[in-house]
Amino acid sequence: MKHDISKALFARAQERIPGGVNSPVRAFRGVGGTPVFFREAHGAWLTDVDGNRYLDFVGSWGPMILGHSHPAVLGAVSEALKKATSFGAPHAGEVEMAELLCSIVPSVEKVRLVSSGTEATLAAIRLARGATGRPCILKFEGCYHGHADSFLVKAGSGVETLGLPDSPGVPEALARLTLTEPYNDLPAVERLFEQRGREIACAIIEPVVGNMGLLAPKEGYLKGLEALCRKHGVLLILDEVMTGFRVARGGAQELYGVKPDLTTFGKVIGGGLPVGAYGGRRELMAHIAPEGPVYQAGTLSGNPLAVAAGMACLKALGEPGVYERLERASAAIEQVLREEARAAGIPVTFNRVGSMWTLFFCEGPVYDYRSAKKADTGRFGRFFHAMLEAGVYLPPSQFEAAFVSLAHGDAELEHLRRAARTAFTSLG
Repeated sequence: MKHDISKALFARAQERIPGGVNSPVRAFRGVGGTPVFFREAHGAWLTDVDGNRYLDFVGSWGPMILGHSHPAVLGAVSEALKKATSFGAPHAGEVEMAELLCSIVPSVEKVRLVSSGTEATLAAIRLARGATGRPCILKFEGCYHGHADSFLVKAGSGVETLGLPDSPGVPEALARLTLTEPYNDLPAVERLFEQRGREIACAIIEPVVGNMGLLAPKEGYLKGLEALCRKHGVLLILDEVMTGFRVARGGAQELYGVKPDLTTFGKVIGGGLPVGAYGGRRELMAHIAPEGPVYQAGTLSGNPLAVAAGMACLKALGEPGVYERLERASAAIEQVLREEARAAGIPVTFNRVGSMWTLFFCEGPVYDYRSAKKADTGRFGRFFHAMLEAGVYLPPSQFEAAFVSLAHGDAELEHLRRAARTAFTSLG
């Protein structure tokens, strides 16, 4: 494949944009080479500016669960666009979105719409601190909750991909208020809560980690964490920006039977447009201004285009059999990649929850930050480029989850098999 136009665009971008990209992982630092610039996307396929076509497993990092350019989403945005691009004032769509979110997720009784997942998580921990009067938060190694100062400690994702220090630019005094423990280690949390529980406002966690590669919770881990939080008066925040409406209709909390105090959302609820939300119990959300004293605001919050796209997406996901179809497609993809790796004699660990997955180039199991770090990133980089050359676009980092959409069908599966066979063989 030729990438002449992408290379030229990247050269121009580096003159005016830090690193040539507007989000660090896009720079291909984790795999080497020049990032691909895209022109259009339909269904499960991307087309770059040089005219090359790729089977997509990034899905705009999760939102494209229906596939790219889905007619229902495009139609909803088109209709909304005829009326306005923004009001900066209340409109009926945001009320309908709030009602729909609360009807799908039982733990959410009130919800506030924002414009990104980072805004949602930042507001959620501010609310937790305001409601409890406690200064500290607990996060888990390798979990990424956006780029707010409090979260850039052992943050996984792009921070890990680029090998950056834990919290550059974050004041030491603020970083000290962020406590960390390993993911999937309940005894560590229990010890911390016994020592410092009265200082901790909340524990925030990706219930299924998508930003250290895909890590699944051990059996009973999330329920155990919920119980420990209840015992010590620590609010439990599930960051479902990735998992919400993706791993199940009601998100990871439905899948694992957990009832958090607060939940953050993003990605799928915008249908591909920028959006976020946070919500929880009625009495907690009553602390948010103007109902209460905890301030949070946003000029484009509840943007009518984003709300229209999100509503169309969520309604389509409510049709019978949708998640069963998604599971069948995801399971078939897992089978193909396992078979081709085994045939080529390449040791891998395949982690998957629903339509999220990661292929780690190491012997398993992979279940936390330390075990994920054992993955061979050099081998992943070679595999990534071999797949790219064969027409498959994967996340350009060993430490990012891949995503399946409802547009991934039989033809896409066969394309994946051919590409994977070539790519795995090239590693032997």
